[in-house]
Amino acid sequence: MAEVTLTVVGSELEAEMLCGLLRTNGIACTYRITDLAAGMADASYAKGGPREILVESSQLEEARKLLPDGPG
Repeated sequence: MAEVTLTVVGSELEAEMLCGLLRTNGIACTYRITDLAAGMADASYAKGGPREILVESSQLEEARKLLPDGPG
């Protein structure tokens, strides 16, 4: 199965917290630095910047329900 982007969060800490919630609910999760800031001159931004949350495509709908702003 392919990984798809569930959402983008503002920091690595937020990514860890959301992945923890997803994993607790049986959803495999990874994250990576997003290319949202590609081309920015300040490389330090990428170290602490946004992260893409990735889940398996087959679990995307279930994962969306767990997002803080997702449907209940």
